[in-house]
Amino acid sequence: MQTLNFVVTTLLHAYATILLLRVWMQWARADFYNPFAQFVVKATQPVVRPLRRIIPAIGPIDTASVLVAYVAVLLKLLFPWFLAGFQGQLGGLMLLVAFFNLLYLAGMTVFWVILARALLSWFSQGRNPVDYVLMQLTEPLMSPFRRIIPPMGGIDFSAMIVIFILYALGYLYNDIVQWIFM
Repeated sequence: MQTLNFVVTTLLHAYATILLLRVWMQWARADFYNPFAQFVVKATQPVVRPLRRIIPAIGPIDTASVLVAYVAVLLKLLFPWFLAGFQGQLGGLMLLVAFFNLLYLAGMTVFWVILARALLSWFSQGRNPVDYVLMQLTEPLMSPFRRIIPPMGGIDFSAMIVIFILYALGYLYNDIVQWIFM
């Protein structure tokens, strides 16, 4: 049972993350001819394409991808309950927790993309196609902080500031989820 729970929840988590990357790449207007971007599009297109006919985008936000990511997160949260045989009223409470979990997943995706960009900057110096997409994704988030605190001694503090904010938001997420379940 634990193996099935692990496999299903991990796959749902990974797919929701890929969907959020798709939304983020569209918002940041990343190069969709990039091999990494092509992987994200091809992995999500079979599910998102039919929904895009029904659910229109809101500005630069692909609402169909957000909805599928939300459903994946909701299923990830509900699967252990169903597997254990629990029955009962979860209703709106679980919908709310899934919404906050989706926001938390988006923050964790931003964290890992910034970390991957920082690590790749040590090795590739921008010559890698993945590095180029990561730069396109993170630059809109980091450039406002870079204007306030410019790089000093070759160290870019903007990534650290964004990560600090993400950690603070993660603690806020934990406080909200604890408050909901009390």
